[in-house]
Order: sequence, then C-alpha cells, then structure tokens
Amino acid sequence: MAIYVMLTSLTDEGRKTIRENPERIREVNREVEAMGAKILAQYALLGSYDFINILEAPDNRAIAKIAIELSSRGTLHTVTMAAMTLDEFISSI
Repeated sequence: MAIYVMLTSLTDEGRKTIRENPERIREVNREVEAMGAKILAQYALLGSYDFINILEAPDNRAIAKIAIELSSRGTLHTVTMAAMTLDEFISSI
C-alpha cells in the first residue's frame, strides 16, 4: 500500500456543514475508508488548509478516485501528494 498526504480546505458550504454537524467529519472518514483507503492520521490545521490527512491506499488510481469524489461534493478542495518513508527515499537515490 502507498502513503499519501491530503491537504483539504473547506468551502463556505463545508464550513457551514461542519458548524451545524461536526460529526460529519467522522462520517466522511468512514466513507473514505469504505472507498478503500485507511486514514493513518488526521489533524485540524490553522492557516491555509483546514485538515491534513495521512492516508494509505492501494495506488494512485484509488487515491485519485477518492480525491475526485470528495471534491465533487462542493464542500472542500484537496491537494494530494504521494509520500515515502526516508528509508525508501534514501534507497532510491
């Protein structure tokens, strides 16, 4: 399984949704896991992004599908990056 970092920014609609129903965040996490990814870590952020998620997914196709599905709802924007451990990086050099 591959590791991905997903930064998310809420839209106005997304902020309204979680203000009215904060548990929606956990519901979306369950939906992401049902789509085949595992959430390894998640943090709320202060700044340009609202959340950072560290995900494990089978491949780029799977994480792309998740990112498109989430973004298509109109409640958030995503920036997704593939990641590797330092050992993997060093051994690739």
